[in-house]
Amino acid sequence: MDLHQHYPALSDLRRRAQSRLPKFVWEYLDSGTGTEATKRRNRTALDQIGLMPSILHGPLEVDLSTSLLGRRLPLPFGIAPLGMSGLIWPDAEGHLARFGAATGIPYALSTVASQSPEDLAPHLGTEAWFQLYPPKDEDIRHDMLERARASGFSTLVLTVDVPVASRRERQTRSGLTQPPRLTPRLLAQVARRPAWALGMARQHRHEGGMPHMRTLDKYITEQSQSLSSTAHIGYLLRTSPDWDYVKWLRDNWQGAFVIKGVMRAEDAAPLEALGVDALWVSNHAGRQFDAAPASIEVLPELRAATDLPLIFDSGIEGGLDMLRALALGADFIMLGRAFHFALAALGTPGLQHLHDILAKDLEANMGQLGLRSLSEVKTLQIRNLALQF
Repeated sequence: MDLHQHYPALSDLRRRAQSRLPKFVWEYLDSGTGTEATKRRNRTALDQIGLMPSILHGPLEVDLSTSLLGRRLPLPFGIAPLGMSGLIWPDAEGHLARFGAATGIPYALSTVASQSPEDLAPHLGTEAWFQLYPPKDEDIRHDMLERARASGFSTLVLTVDVPVASRRERQTRSGLTQPPRLTPRLLAQVARRPAWALGMARQHRHEGGMPHMRTLDKYITEQSQSLSSTAHIGYLLRTSPDWDYVKWLRDNWQGAFVIKGVMRAEDAAPLEALGVDALWVSNHAGRQFDAAPASIEVLPELRAATDLPLIFDSGIEGGLDMLRALALGADFIMLGRAFHFALAALGTPGLQHLHDILAKDLEANMGQLGLRSLSEVKTLQIRNLALQF
């Protein structure tokens, strides 16, 4: 089968993924919070960014490589962390880690994924990132950093935009609880998705057929029984970090250190002063706070406020969106949902197919813009298409 004929865009993979996932899994992956205004805003704001095409350049040899955190990378995008990634597809973390290693693009594992740093150690490449939800207890903090370091993770990402548990109403309506439990209602959904069900049964045969947050196993206490249906053990362990917390991590992590969830330009200088290596501009793809501006709206302000590398996510659906973000000041793009759509849609081949879709889209649009390399993106003429109507 020619995958490019059947699934030429991420939107095709998204539809295919929805048809293969139980409803509660789909709602977990696809949902935002509130009325999902921020999620829609991310898409609308990207569509309003126009780039002026350029003509008469002759044949172009396009170079998609870029530099980030002192390393040369083959592409300007990587795989963002997603909590309970293994709920989306059996062994999702393993598939994604191996794909990142094979292609040389970054793969980020969440603290609240369904596999631990130790599980993934044999599969990691040189661009392995560990995303930390900040533990409150200093001993747990030390231990978690050491586990990540010993497993082969070279970059630490502190997520700072989840000070409290979010309300994801679509997820709640679907019947999903934390930890996931196969209630009669969910079993009825699972029965209609045999590929997902059989894969989960094999992958988690010793866990009742459902994944859980293996990184946190050694820290679980009886307190976890008191959690609400949408929270999980991570909320008991973690705290809402402050500036001293960031300093502690910088002092105790020997490697690249990234802060994820930065939206205000005034936060850039203090973070730079603490020795942070990069800022990750993100509104958590609309999953945490429904009154946030689109991430792309605040990107130029952050670019003007700092010389640090800026990583970007939220709303990206293809190579053209990446070029929009790069033109407005981003240095690198991370995608979370997209890679999980691809994996759920087509299994392991879906990851390479998405990789090819994104690379081909970058090449096609760079050709329209007359760009030979990504370093030239900053010179593009930008138009606000919202003013045209």
